[in-house]
Amino acid sequence: MGRPTRVSDTETVVSLQPLSTKCLACGNTARVAYHTQRSVTILQGHFRLSLTVRRCHQESCPRYHQPYRPEEEGRWALPYGEYGLDVIALIWMLRYRHHHSLAELHLALYDRGIAIGERTVLNLLARYEELVSLHLAEKPRIQKIFAQQNSAFLALDGLRPDVGHEVLWVFRECVSGEILLARPLLSECEADLAALIAEVQAVLPVPIRGVISDGQPSIRNAVASALPEVPHQLCHFHYLREAAKPIYEADRHAKKELKKQMRGVRPIERTIEKQNDDEAAIIRSYCSTVRIALTDDGHPPLSAVGLKLHERLTLIAASLERVAQKRGLPTALGRLHHLLTKGLTTTADLWPDVQAGYQWGPSGRTPPYQY
Repeated sequence: MGRPTRVSDTETVVSLQPLSTKCLACGNTARVAYHTQRSVTILQGHFRLSLTVRRCHQESCPRYHQPYRPEEEGRWALPYGEYGLDVIALIWMLRYRHHHSLAELHLALYDRGIAIGERTVLNLLARYEELVSLHLAEKPRIQKIFAQQNSAFLALDGLRPDVGHEVLWVFRECVSGEILLARPLLSECEADLAALIAEVQAVLPVPIRGVISDGQPSIRNAVASALPEVPHQLCHFHYLREAAKPIYEADRHAKKELKKQMRGVRPIERTIEKQNDDEAAIIRSYCSTVRIALTDDGHPPLSAVGLKLHERLTLIAASLERVAQKRGLPTALGRLHHLLTKGLTTTADLWPDVQAGYQWGPSGRTPPYQY
């Protein structure tokens, strides 16, 4: 007699049955062979899956005596896995989107009530990468995507979550926008990258007509080795970034000088800390708007963060001037208006050159190039 199974008080039991009582190969009745259980941890808690397994007993059937497990089992976790697919997806997101280290991943899962070891976290991250690789390398999907294309243009780059860890290399086809390969590598040497390029080339049903990447020497050498006859172009973003450096430096300098003149905002707020009337609320709103403008760094170097700050402070000063013309300004708002006017006047000579530079280069308000 088998040992009775104890169900933990923290586990919820879920019973799963196969969708059909017949064999999917021959259509004959698939009788219940045995029952089994497995524990799975997902983001919602701990579950014990009670599984009914059927088998076909027709000796002529190609699935004779092969287990027919419940289809829904695959929605919970991978075969033999103890953690759900949602846990695996969360680990990947925290790793590559939020750049968490291994210790931070472990702590984030612990804070969610998931008991897991650091080595298991790495194993689950590897399982996600395997799933992505299988999906991206699916030949029917690739052939369907490139059915209307007679060539492909490859873009590749590496994402480093943190220093000292593996780099996630992503290969994307520029015309379709499809990700063809995403795989982490511990090294960034020419041979490893050339092997990945060759793997992508083997999957594609159309020839590669061009490659775009940054100027990293190992990438350039790998492309020259794996695709010797294919043109290789450096990314436009890097060209634009280098071209925008002088303009960006001028914009940053002007912004720094303007921020120097705005150091009196906090003392103005302190004068109304104990006031709760409507006038104090309006003053706090103006001061808060100024501080938000001062702390918004934007996305340099292709966006003019200094020009954006200058424009916002100019609009705030204009608003205060309209209030002054209608009903006059309270003492605190008068000080804020004087502070803004002084800062804008002091730095007035710095902005024309920056504005002229961004007229023929990247726009100061809406960067025309988004990656």
